[in-house]
Amino acid sequence: MFGKLISIELYKIFRKWRTYIGFIAIGVLLPIILTALYYEGSNYINFSMRALKGSFLVVGNLLNGYLVGYLILQALIIHIPFLIVLVGGDLMAGEATAGTYRMLAIRPVSRFKILTAKYLSGIMYIGILLLFLAFMSIGVGSIIFGTGELLVYSNKIYIFPASDVIWRFLLSYMFAMLSMSTVFGLSFLFSSIVENAIGPIVATMALIIIFIILSALPIESLAWIKPYLFTNHMNGWMTFFADPVDWSEITESALVLGAHSVGLYLVSLILFLKKDILS
Repeated sequence: MFGKLISIELYKIFRKWRTYIGFIAIGVLLPIILTALYYEGSNYINFSMRALKGSFLVVGNLLNGYLVGYLILQALIIHIPFLIVLVGGDLMAGEATAGTYRMLAIRPVSRFKILTAKYLSGIMYIGILLLFLAFMSIGVGSIIFGTGELLVYSNKIYIFPASDVIWRFLLSYMFAMLSMSTVFGLSFLFSSIVENAIGPIVATMALIIIFIILSALPIESLAWIKPYLFTNHMNGWMTFFADPVDWSEITESALVLGAHSVGLYLVSLILFLKKDILS
C-alpha cells in the first residue's frame, strides 16, 4: 500500500510541467558550458597551473570529463535549490489549490502515510534531478573530453589520479542530496501551511537568500548563529576534493543538515496531523 502511495505521488509530480523546469534548465545550460569548455577550457588549465609550470613538467589529459563534472557541480549546485522549491512548494499546497484535501481525508490510509509518501516522493525527485546533472556533466563530459587526472584549484592546487576520483564524486553527490533535501524540507514545510504554491516557493527562496547573507556577514554578534544555518554547510561537498579529507568537518555539516531535514519533516507532519482539511 505504501509503495502504491509513493508511485501515485511520483505520478502527480511528473504530471506537472513545472517539474521539468529543472531538467530543461540543465539540458539547455550544460551543452553551452560543455561547448565553451571545449574551445576555451585550456585557458582554465593554464591559469590554474601557471605557478607550477616553471618548476614541474605536467603531462596528461587535465581537461577531461572529471574536471568538467567538478566545475559544473561547483557552478550549479548553489542554484539547484531554486529548482527544487518549484516542486517542494507545490506538493501540499497544490492539494489545497486543487481542492483535493477532502479526497485525501476519506482515503483508507493515515495522514502519516500520506504526508510521508509525499515527502519521500519529493526526495526521489531530487535524486533523479541530481542523477541527470551527473550524467550531463560527468557522463557526457567524459564522452567528449575523455577521462584522466582531476585538477582542483581552490586555496591549493590538487591533482588527483583517475583512480582516486570516482569515490569523491559519489560522496559529493550524496552530500549534495542531503543539502537539497534540507532545502526541499523547508519548502515542504511552507507548502503544508499555506494553500497556494507561490507562497512556499517565494518564502523558501527568500529565506535561503537571508541565510546566505547572514552566513557571509563579518559581524561578530552574528557569529554564534552561523554554525546552525544550513546554508553555511551546503558547500560541504567540496571537502571531498581536498587532501586529506576533513572527515570531522563533513560529519558536522552532515549532522546539521540531517537535523534540519528531520526537524522540518516532523514539523510538517505535526501540522498536517492537526490540520482541519474538511472545513
